[in-house]
This record gives sequence, C-alpha cells and structure tokens, in this order.
Amino acid sequence: MTLRYEHFRDLHRSPGAPLLLPNAWDHASAAALAAAGFRAVGTTSLGVAAAAGLPDGNGSGAAREETLRLARGLARLDVLVSVDIEGGFSDRPEEVAALAVELADAGIVGVNIEDGRADGTLADLERQCAVLRAVKEATDGRLFINARTDTYWLTGDHAAQTEDRLAAYEQAGADGLFVPGLRDVRVITRLASKFAAPLNILHSPEGPSLPELAAAGVRRVSCGSLLFRAALRGAVAAAEAVRDGAVLPAGIPSYADTQALSDSFS
Repeated sequence: MTLRYEHFRDLHRSPGAPLLLPNAWDHASAAALAAAGFRAVGTTSLGVAAAAGLPDGNGSGAAREETLRLARGLARLDVLVSVDIEGGFSDRPEEVAALAVELADAGIVGVNIEDGRADGTLADLERQCAVLRAVKEATDGRLFINARTDTYWLTGDHAAQTEDRLAAYEQAGADGLFVPGLRDVRVITRLASKFAAPLNILHSPEGPSLPELAAAGVRRVSCGSLLFRAALRGAVAAAEAVRDGAVLPAGIPSYADTQALSDSFS
C-alpha cells in the first residue's frame, strides 16, 4: 500500500504538466477513466451523493457509508484512487481518522478534506488542523492528504484567510493544498511558490487553461463534479435526440464495451 501512496505522491511532482485528476462517481465511470489511460482517479462528493439520492456537503454525514462502499470497490481497479470525504463526515478528529484508516486499509491512496461548511462558514482553524493531524498520524504515511480550503469557494469575503489556512494545514501534515474557485493566475503563482506542498486547482471553463496552470506552478488539477454534470447533460441530450428524431452524439460506448467495464471486478 505504501508503494501505491508513493506513486501517487510522485505524480504530483513529475516534471511537465500537472497531474490531471478526473473525478468519478461510480464503478463504471472510474473504470472508463482508467481504461482511457488516466493513472489516478478521484471521486466527486456531489456525484457520489447525488447518484445515491443524498445531499452533498450538508454536514449530516449522510453520504459516508455510500462513499466508503464505493471506495472499497474502486480500490480493486488498476488505478490509483483518491476519495473526496467532504469535511470528514464528522466534527470529531478521531472519527475522521478512523474513516481514513478504513480507506487506507482498503487500498485508497488519498483523501480530500474540506474546511467549508454548509452554512457558508469555514471550519474552526484549530479544529481543522486537529483533523489533519489525526488523519496523518492514524494512517502512518499511507494516505495522501489533500487539504482543501473554501476561502474562494464560499460566498463572502474569506480570501484573505487563504495563505494562513494553507500554511496551517501544511504544518499539520497535509501533503497537498487545494483552493477550488481560485482563478487569478497571479495569486495562483504566488501560492504555488510559497508552499512546499503541491498546489491543487479546480478546473474551470472560465479559468486558466492547463498550460497556464502548469506555468503558474500548479501540480494538480481536479475536474470536481464537472464530469458527473456533463454525464447528466449527455443522458438528457440523448433522450431528447431519440424523442425528436435527431442524430445521437458519436462515440457512445456499445453494450459490450460498457459490460466490459465490470470485468475490472472479476
């Protein structure tokens, strides 16, 4: 398991383009991404929760068991898997750490832990650092901890806290630092050069391109819920095309191709 973690860690430090981490929401999407040549795949908490009819990121922990169930299955794929565990599905550091141990024992190589809360506030900084320290200690170097701060994600003026929070999270043991919603290349460049931990940025169609992020020093670019939302739109578009007698999009996988994705479990 440690070798898999080290491989995942090294993908954040390879020369050239950043690690592009596509985010899956079920076995088929993860297996399809692996078959397309992606060496590492993340999960999207929105996709996992919505696919199960559950709320995302509301602090209730409703998606905890679904996330863990999916993670155990994805760990059997021939791909490195990082799991989005929202805020840890608990306010208690020891409970978040226990979940992290379960994931590491299953073969998961990374977790994403966020500090945004459903009420639009940020988690208490000391409490969040306690969570990161607990996860780091409990998993004993077997899990890449990506610490996400929502200072640019939430409504309100939180941006001024970004550097202090990233510094605290790095000090608490985070292996990577994630700032979704940040699109200003100048700020991205400053943060990438300020911290030793690799910087993760969320892809945005309105934001910098992958080459621009690479030039700014970003080492990981996540797709977040984009692929899940695109799949929903694609499904509706296909249904509308059948209804309206329009031409279906090219490249739709065949039944056999889709069935073959399940061979990853055999």
